[in-house]
Parts: sequence; C-alpha cells; structure tokens
Amino acid sequence: MEPIQPQQRRAADQVFQQSLDQLEDILQESSTQEEEIPQLPQLDTSSLSEVEAQDLINIDLAALEDAVADIEQYLEEITKTK
Repeated sequence: MEPIQPQQRRAADQVFQQSLDQLEDILQESSTQEEEIPQLPQLDTSSLSEVEAQDLINIDLAALEDAVADIEQYLEEITKTK
C-alpha cells in the first residue's frame, strides 16, 4: 500500500469539508421549509348552531369504522369483477 501524500490528504480534507458544508445547507433549508408549512385552518363553527358544532366534534367512531368497512368491501367487489 502506498502512503497517502500530504497533498492528497489536504485535497480529501477539502472535499470532505465541502460535503459537510453542503449537508449543513440542506439541513438548514429543510428546517426552514418545515417552519413554513402552513397550519390547517381551524374549523369555523361560528355559523353553525351549537348542536351542529357538537355533532362535528362527537364523531361516532363505530359508524365511521362501519363506513370504511363498507367502502373496502365495495372496492374489493369492483376489483374482483374486473
């Protein structure tokens, strides 16, 4: 094995430092983009009656699961017929 020359070491060090700088830039851009992600708007319940607003909050989980099961069954039947 040949010993690594000091000049080659410096060149490798420069390349490594450039890679680290690029990685740092990418990570900074990524964290900036995450901060800029808009939040979902809050549900405006001011135009709803109190009962309607409460209905939106109290979703019947069992009914939702039943609906999902019905949709899955329907999709399975469609794919079987194709």
